[in-house]
Amino acid sequence: MSQEAVAGAVLMCSFGMAPSSLNVTPKGQMVKAGGPMAANIMDNVPIANVPPFGMCITPTNPAVAAATAAALGVLTPVPCMPVIAGPWAPGSPTVMVNGQPALSSTSKCTCAWGGVISITMPGQLTVNVA
Repeated sequence: MSQEAVAGAVLMCSFGMAPSSLNVTPKGQMVKAGGPMAANIMDNVPIANVPPFGMCITPTNPAVAAATAAALGVLTPVPCMPVIAGPWAPGSPTVMVNGQPALSSTSKCTCAWGGVISITMPGQLTVNVA
């Protein structure tokens, strides 16, 4: 069983060099889980919900590719700017937060440059979701 992800959950991108923290934006009635605001699968907006992950190291990011080419083929990280391709998946099949499936600690989303964004710590440990 997984835990409900909340504001402050620790996120990591497979091509990022630093963790970041999930921001939950109020949508309708404020729902809390274990204290902080609960997240749902639509809390996937770059910057507003998913801050950058330090530096990006994927060669499929055009900025990394350009910096690497300028460095004569030496992989050159650039500041991360997430480009999230869709909502988090899977959400909870049984728990809804403001009309959307709740975000669980096992949910993931993808960056357009190929990174997989995962939740490494859900922000609370008392509320479980199916």
